[in-house]
Amino acid sequence: MYQLISDLLWNIIKPVGEKVVLKRGYPKDAVLRKCGNIPEEGFSESDNTIMFHAVSVGEVSAIENLVKAVRAKFPEIKVILTTGTYTGQEIAKKKLSEYVDLITYFPADFPCVIKKFLDKTKPKTVFIAETEIWPNFAMECKKRNINLYIINGRISDSTFKSYKMLSLFFKYFLSFYTGIYTQSLDDNNKFLTLGANSETTKVMNNLKFDIKAPDFVEFNKNSYRVLIAGSTHSGEDEIVVSVFKKLKEKHSDLKLILAPRHLTRMDEVKSIVEKYKISYALRSNNKNDFDECEILILDTLGELGKIYAHADISFIGGSFNKTGGHNPLESIVFNKPVISGPSIHNFKDIYSIIKNAEAGFVVNSEDDFFVIADKMLSDKDYYDTTVHKCKKVFDEQQGALDFVINNCIK
Repeated sequence: MYQLISDLLWNIIKPVGEKVVLKRGYPKDAVLRKCGNIPEEGFSESDNTIMFHAVSVGEVSAIENLVKAVRAKFPEIKVILTTGTYTGQEIAKKKLSEYVDLITYFPADFPCVIKKFLDKTKPKTVFIAETEIWPNFAMECKKRNINLYIINGRISDSTFKSYKMLSLFFKYFLSFYTGIYTQSLDDNNKFLTLGANSETTKVMNNLKFDIKAPDFVEFNKNSYRVLIAGSTHSGEDEIVVSVFKKLKEKHSDLKLILAPRHLTRMDEVKSIVEKYKISYALRSNNKNDFDECEILILDTLGELGKIYAHADISFIGGSFNKTGGHNPLESIVFNKPVISGPSIHNFKDIYSIIKNAEAGFVVNSEDDFFVIADKMLSDKDYYDTTVHKCKKVFDEQQGALDFVINNCIK
């Protein structure tokens, strides 16, 4: 009955829906893909196909290493990646085009659309990242004996409250999933409360933590302690330099590495540092130490992720404006504590974990930034405890990638 009603609704809303999607800036090709159409060129059916679905940018980033690992370990398997948003589609193409056979849009959750999509793609196994629950898609997968998994599963508190009011509805549709594997015990319990099968609902940890520290670049710290401000945006460099200057008055051995997100802002960054009358040098001039400067401006490409190894404390940029922050794990993978501003929605799941573990700090103002950094620089026991918590949270969260490969892919 549910599927019959869904198809009736599709016939009614399809003309309007297409116009709305086009009006939102999606290309016409995207509309066709959302209607279940698969490009004929460059794609052929296979008896052994795996499909990954990542709705947007955050989910694509979460499964990036898993997709690469599957491609490396199972080169004979055909891999499809779908997204739900245009930004997700673009980042998927940028990061994963060479690792998958097809990148397209997830079909609208109407039986006639899903059948067209599955008739063409014929996946053997489907992985849905994080929280996407599509009833018609789940039912159709069950009918076709397609293994359907939620991986890296999570449910926010606000979403859980809404879902809980419809728990009988969710219990029915969650029964169609082969397995539900969550980021945390809390998320696991939320799915169980909604009626998920306790035998197939398990904690897998968070895929985003399954990264390895890159080889760090050579840099001579001497006996200095270093604050790294990584991926800063306009408006943040002034905050960082102001905090650094106040910290420097109390901690004379402190130095700053300032790494703007966009090198086109270099003149702006240099003028801010000059305004505070603090000596600086450019990394591009082969500067490899702090012997003649207080601030090193990282004006080179591809080094930031490696140079975090030399931090004592890291500030993660894009968090004192509306950017939504950048990945704090680039620092924590080296067991270096992080401080971020309040705008962290791009990595809210990671921040939730590291905040709860007291391995990172989210502050609301420049003054709070100073207080936390000063405490870590002033209290060695407190700092050492925070470093230990960075290592502990990383160790506890790793293993998700192997969990999926070992339990779900045959």
